[in-house]
Amino acid sequence: MKTSAGRLAALGCAGLVAASVTGCGSVTDAVKGDGGKAITMGTTATTGVLDPAGAYDSGAWLVLRNTFQSLLTYPAASSSPVPDAAQSCEFTGGEATLYHCTLKSGLKFSNGHPLTAADVVFSIERTKKIKDDNGPVGLLDTIQSVEAKGDTEVVFHLAQPDATLPAKLATPAGAIVDRQVFPADKLLGNDKLVGSGPYKIDTVETASGGKVPSKIALSANGDYTGDAKLRNKKFTVRYFDKADALKDALDKGEVDLTDDSLEPNTAAQVRSDQQGGKTDLQVVEGDSNDTRSIVFNTKDATTGNVAVRQAAAQLVDRKTLARDVFARTVQPVYSMVPAGVTGHTTSFFDKYGDQDVAKAKAILAAAKVQTPVKLSLTWSRSRAEGAESEMLKKQLEAGGLFQVTVQHEADWEAFKKGWTEGKYQAYVVGWFADYPDADNYIAPLIVEGGAYHHGWDDQRISQRLVPEALKQADRGAATSSYNQIQAIVAENVPLIPLFQNKAFYAAKSYITGVESTVDTTGVFRFWEIGRSGGK
Repeated sequence: MKTSAGRLAALGCAGLVAASVTGCGSVTDAVKGDGGKAITMGTTATTGVLDPAGAYDSGAWLVLRNTFQSLLTYPAASSSPVPDAAQSCEFTGGEATLYHCTLKSGLKFSNGHPLTAADVVFSIERTKKIKDDNGPVGLLDTIQSVEAKGDTEVVFHLAQPDATLPAKLATPAGAIVDRQVFPADKLLGNDKLVGSGPYKIDTVETASGGKVPSKIALSANGDYTGDAKLRNKKFTVRYFDKADALKDALDKGEVDLTDDSLEPNTAAQVRSDQQGGKTDLQVVEGDSNDTRSIVFNTKDATTGNVAVRQAAAQLVDRKTLARDVFARTVQPVYSMVPAGVTGHTTSFFDKYGDQDVAKAKAILAAAKVQTPVKLSLTWSRSRAEGAESEMLKKQLEAGGLFQVTVQHEADWEAFKKGWTEGKYQAYVVGWFADYPDADNYIAPLIVEGGAYHHGWDDQRISQRLVPEALKQADRGAATSSYNQIQAIVAENVPLIPLFQNKAFYAAKSYITGVESTVDTTGVFRFWEIGRSGGK
């Protein structure tokens, strides 16, 4: 964030217009002239649970960001949240431990029920009470209590300073639910959800005999009073198991557009065909906050040696990986915080530069490490399938310094269990941030072994630098701490950042507005999508 959350929140609707392309206006005004035919989007980001208290995957959040309001939201191309259901929000007091929000007046859920401060309190307390293992409750763990003062005032009391609370509340973890509809102690079925966002959920279809949604149909919420200006009346999301099935549906006109689920070489080919006038498809390229890294088990006898990890960092060639494996649909990244997010650095390039076999050999020799170092590299999911790990194997084996065995774990849950239990030496994993703040790329992955259970921790980071940064309501003021953290990570190499994905959204030529909603916020705004030429 470039300025304090409180100052941003006070901007209200005028600030939203200045910072984004959404503007302000009613649903009725926005969809005049729209033919009413649903726009259908395809994705491979499958999901199961849509209840905000139990939903914590990109497939669910794709829908929830468009059907539920939170106190705050992210405007296009901004890493600073602005008001949504709130009129204003700000930290009060010396440190970021007390957060106060005032709601807008006249808010309603899609069923006509009024949305008040009591619903906000209920929503937060409900998620914390249910504490679903697969839900977003961890994003709310610094909230000690939350109270309503009348119908429009909400106060959050934090157990410790957490200047990222506005960013967290701007995600579906902060989605406001109707306390008259949602049970306080259990999840609500996908077909019963009620929100106050621009769209309401009409139907949720599942594959025969299953519980996983295959299609979700939405329509404009007539009770919505927010700032989004809808360019369509109906929007449908279809879920596909495989990227090739999604591309086939796009070619046949069964979907109008896709998210960035297409296999990278396919996206590159569509882009090439578009430039050559050989297709009725268009590809919109934009920034993404999705990163990918090699993670090391620092408790392993081999990868526990920092010299081994440093030598590996010296051998990785990100540019070749991006060019030859991902057809330039990714861009090299040299720090944990990707480009486009405040706090981004080039710490790994500053430390290691480009691939250099001689320097890697010197690092291992100085540490008296016998070569070739035998190393297993495990992967589960990849947009490039096995080609990614095979290229990394080739790079690490340059100069005969490593002998790499590539392992594939097809079962994602087994893969997560494997790294949690320390079964792998090195493993390739992606990270999709919850919100575009440097902290969300650092603290969850580094402090006390992080979500990847690499076993490494540095008290300078966990005990001093992260807590200091979380006291800074002005997120720009936290940059110095995050820069220091990334330098320490580059020196110790518990992981090696490889690349950040570019977002490639494919759409039929008549689809408009995609370029307005592809950015590092991770929010795809259904309301920006329209049709041209009466299609």
